[in-house]
Amino acid sequence: MKKLLGTACMIGAAAVMIVVLATAQTETKTKQKKEKMMTDKKMKVEIWSDMVCPFCYIGKRRYEAALSKFAHADDIEIVWHSFQLNPRLEVNKNNRESVYEYLAKAKGVSYEQSVKMHEGVKDMAHEVGLEYRFDKAVVTNSQNAHRVMQMAQKHGLGDEVEELLFKAYFIDGKDLNDAATLVHIGVAIGMDAKAVAAMLASDDYIKEVTEDMQEAG
Repeated sequence: MKKLLGTACMIGAAAVMIVVLATAQTETKTKQKKEKMMTDKKMKVEIWSDMVCPFCYIGKRRYEAALSKFAHADDIEIVWHSFQLNPRLEVNKNNRESVYEYLAKAKGVSYEQSVKMHEGVKDMAHEVGLEYRFDKAVVTNSQNAHRVMQMAQKHGLGDEVEELLFKAYFIDGKDLNDAATLVHIGVAIGMDAKAVAAMLASDDYIKEVTEDMQEAG
């Protein structure tokens, strides 16, 4: 009789252990599922911008300042989209215009008025901690820069590349249509130099840039 009771106790204990283990596994799976749901529920903020647009860089800084005060900033995901202010811009590398000359022609104003307009934008940039160098800025078509952005975003590096492209244009006076400059920026955020160079030598991501602009209207 005692032997039977002992066996029954062992069976009962084993059953309890199985139930405990099963419950623990279920709780773990439920927790993992909830965590995945929380990750998947990030709110996406979609931004169309051109890295040669001075107001876009200023807007980026203002957005970042506001986001830094938001308690749920980690639940926000930024998706960058391409938009070109002048997609048909053709540049003569042997006779480049300054940004002052370019805007004067584009807006039909005098050179002096253009300089004054740019000074106003510089003041706005200064308010958010940016020191624009329009005297160094290189007027260029930004399509290739957008292609690098599209490539970077595919690798989860959209925020990083946008910052460096803006900085290269407005502060460092770099040519955003220069392959070496764009490869350097790609490498700086962790992309492979040969991969970026190969992409620029192909037609890759032109379609994505065009589609973004069409969606923006």
